[in-house]
Amino acid sequence: MEQINRLKVVLAEKQKTGKWLAESLEKNGATVSRWCTNESQPSLETLVTIAKTLDVDVKELLNSTKKKV
Repeated sequence: MEQINRLKVVLAEKQKTGKWLAESLEKNGATVSRWCTNESQPSLETLVTIAKTLDVDVKELLNSTKKKV
């Protein structure tokens, strides 16, 4: 199954960088980089903050776990 990192996709769609997101959230750039490469995941609270910062619904940052028929 192909793994797609939604955060990385949404950042690209919004023409924003991980560095911009890190500065906006006052997080370490390496932390945001790990989120973008699926090495780690942000907490649910942080995910909500990311969605607000990017002006998207939090669902846009999540992969669907539902199997397509």
